[in-house]
Amino acid sequence: MNFPDNLKYTKDHEWIKLDGDTGTVGITDHAQGELGDVVFVELPAIGKAIKQHESFGTIEAVKAVSDLYAPVSGSIVEVNSNLDKTPEIVNKDPYNAGWMVKIKFSNAAELSSLLDAAAYKSLIGK
Repeated sequence: MNFPDNLKYTKDHEWIKLDGDTGTVGITDHAQGELGDVVFVELPAIGKAIKQHESFGTIEAVKAVSDLYAPVSGSIVEVNSNLDKTPEIVNKDPYNAGWMVKIKFSNAAELSSLLDAAAYKSLIGK
């Protein structure tokens, strides 16, 4: 399993890659593996305001449907429309092509509550 050191992680198995005041968000390699084959991803509208830990969408796999949780508060500035037609990208490339949303975050202090790669690996027992 892959856990890039340049990302921050949540206890709910999302990751965020920071770029200035915007973060690209997706689910971890561990999460996609636990879900199995992803068949549908429901994402929010651009402009939607979200709060940290609030559900911003759902991911449906053969095994289950799970909520997606925001690692930070802010507003949605972009969604990965490629997931509409090819949701299985999440399984193949969860940290790059399988990203889900970009959030312009409103409270940088929330970043301190996120996990680094080592802490996330410890959380999932890897």
